[in-house]
Amino acid sequence: MLSDFYPHGAVAQLYGVLRSEGFPERAIFVIDKQGIIRYVDVHAIDEQPDNEVLFRVLSEIEPQAVQPLPQPPPQPVVEPAARADVVLYCTPWCPDCRRVRNYLRENGIDYLEVDITRDRAAAQRVRGWANGYETTPTIDVRGTILVGYDRLKLAKMLGIEEI
Repeated sequence: MLSDFYPHGAVAQLYGVLRSEGFPERAIFVIDKQGIIRYVDVHAIDEQPDNEVLFRVLSEIEPQAVQPLPQPPPQPVVEPAARADVVLYCTPWCPDCRRVRNYLRENGIDYLEVDITRDRAAAQRVRGWANGYETTPTIDVRGTILVGYDRLKLAKMLGIEEI
């Protein structure tokens, strides 16, 4: 795990993922003990990589080093759409999820929040809507799905007049 702070962007630049705007792409490089790059995943900064893929890659490189993560206790599967008109599929770390939460609160919209890092069935639903990615936020408004945060599209789905 590496965070590229100083000198700013030096590692991202070496690996070819530093944008001209001065910030990196979200990039994952798995490097083995011999220094060989064994896996590369570069995608939009707001997309969350699939942890299951990363664990598979790591276990292929060094099977004995990868231990399964402790699983949260199973929760009863209840279709969120049956319980709320607006369902926000999110992750705790997602900045756009915070923006959507604030937008919904500011407009007095009740919603159900589903953390896809804890609810793997919900994560699977999101992957189905988002071409295989766990893209957050994903918003279900009475059965209409919005993948990612687009304020104008969300306003239209909710019947909110934007000025």
